[in-house]
Amino acid sequence: MHRRKIPHTPVEVTELGFGASVIGNLYRVTAPQAAAAAIDAAWDAGVRYFDTAPHYGLGLSERRLGAALCDRPREQFVVSSKVGRLLVPNEHPRGVDDEGFVVGDDLRRQWDFSRDGVLRSIEETLERTGLDRLDIVYLHDPDDHWRQAADEAMPVLAELRAQGVIGAIGAGMNQSAMLARFLRETAADVVMLAGRYTLLDQSALDDVLPAAQAQGKSVVAVGVFNSGLLSRDRPAEGMKYDYQDAPTDLVRRARAIAEVCERYGTTLPAAAIAFPFAHPAVVNVTLGMRTAEQVSRNVELHARPIPDGLWDELSAQGLIRADVPTASEERHPRRS
Repeated sequence: MHRRKIPHTPVEVTELGFGASVIGNLYRVTAPQAAAAAIDAAWDAGVRYFDTAPHYGLGLSERRLGAALCDRPREQFVVSSKVGRLLVPNEHPRGVDDEGFVVGDDLRRQWDFSRDGVLRSIEETLERTGLDRLDIVYLHDPDDHWRQAADEAMPVLAELRAQGVIGAIGAGMNQSAMLARFLRETAADVVMLAGRYTLLDQSALDDVLPAAQAQGKSVVAVGVFNSGLLSRDRPAEGMKYDYQDAPTDLVRRARAIAEVCERYGTTLPAAAIAFPFAHPAVVNVTLGMRTAEQVSRNVELHARPIPDGLWDELSAQGLIRADVPTASEERHPRRS
């Protein structure tokens, strides 16, 4: 699988990444064997970038990912995790986590973007994963914590990067405007952009993507299916868009995009995975993958060639923005 380099860092990521939130029991239980099989399938398919976070299953995702990777050659894969939510004892447990993960709630999340909080979070992640280092560290959802995240958390990450402890640093969010600020105003190398550069939402063209280009920095795209609406060949009523029931107008638009994809000999989910790569700042698309079957499907979708004229046709029909870059080899730098 092709790799792309995050500029000005030693880190190279495979074009497709393994998002480990779902193996932290996001929304429903994932059996340990299924989680391990998914990671094995990703490895066998050539995926070498794995993303996790303390938030995902109150540490379960990190533990499962670390256990599955512990016998792999460390120099062959890249792992990212996140800081900003410390896991601390829960003084008032109710039995089950209340933030979307089907796990016990003996622990709770505590926001902390301080210097000490960042260092503690990284140390605890290394303990949970059993890894000797993290290749990328993101600030996780610092929406309400800009000042502390920019003034305390990012500088300590930059120190660790300078010491060679971390390869690359950045932030991950569901919005694009603040990510653009991180790229312009801090030492961030890369940002993880969730759901804001997809076939249904190109708002990142207004801020974070031009900022990344101007600064020579990178974007990892996640949430490219917008919570599911773009994940099937034929979108249907009742599917989710950004964690809510998809509005009828968006379902109609997704169907129209799917029809164009069919005429060009491809499918909506294959186009959804390929779409972010047409922008030169995007180095990776990371997908949540719960089972080996999901891994196989996504790897196969990623491998499908997308006709160059598809994006132009979607733009001409007003189904995507007119300023979306169209796909060509010259717009795919940093492959190796």
